[in-house]
Amino acid sequence: MATGTSHAAESGISKTAVATPGGLKIARYFSQLGVSPYDEIEWELRTASITNEKGKVVFEQSNVEIPKSWSLMATQVVVSKYFRGPLGTPQRENSVRQMIGRVVSTITGWGKKDGYFATEQDATAFADELTHILLHQKACFNSPVWFNCGIEEKPQCSACFILSVEDTMDSILDWYRKEGVIFKGGSGSGVNLSKIRSAKEQLAGGGTASGPVSFMKAADASAGVIKSGGKTRRAAKMVVLDVDHPDIEEFVKCKVEEEKKSGWSRLWQRVFPER
Repeated sequence: MATGTSHAAESGISKTAVATPGGLKIARYFSQLGVSPYDEIEWELRTASITNEKGKVVFEQSNVEIPKSWSLMATQVVVSKYFRGPLGTPQRENSVRQMIGRVVSTITGWGKKDGYFATEQDATAFADELTHILLHQKACFNSPVWFNCGIEEKPQCSACFILSVEDTMDSILDWYRKEGVIFKGGSGSGVNLSKIRSAKEQLAGGGTASGPVSFMKAADASAGVIKSGGKTRRAAKMVVLDVDHPDIEEFVKCKVEEEKKSGWSRLWQRVFPER
């Protein structure tokens, strides 16, 4: 990319937008007119490599272009988690330029399409300013933005969604379905299960209710199976149960069992030694 070209040109942002009376006027603060933010920093080629506790390489991508000022940790996270395209193929991103350009051009394109900018020059200034901010790590988007912007036609960009569930099987199964879609897009979810009847209650047709903890465990297993954004991380979940729910002790104990790898179980034993 030649020095002196604007970020808008580098990212392929359309120049067909018309002036929008009352649109945003973007004053340049970090960037310079006619100078690409990419040309204002030093770059270098690196190898992003991640090993497991046994020293086995679980991810590696060579010759990736990274800003020289970025740390090794930033390199490994960005390349392994946020570069898009199948590893080892020409479609795979291999430069932070491509990753940031993909996101910035997508967001700027939305702004132009919906008439957010007063002029074409304001759209270009917005793109250059945002590029500078991201390149210099002055701010950063959440993971779903990097996963989906410029990839999906209607990208899922929120970090977390709050769901609700009623005490019916249809509602519980719909909760599972919605949560699966959310996880697939790289976001997390939270839900309050207090409306689900206790495992101590009888069902109208006979038998005993499963209770919120049982349904929570099924959803937890689903979260472990679905890889967020097609990546290797586990989906983020938050589950809440009101303190006056009949199953609250089972709910708390369940969490303690899951946290035995940390210090939570020891804390529980100190607070409630008789249990």
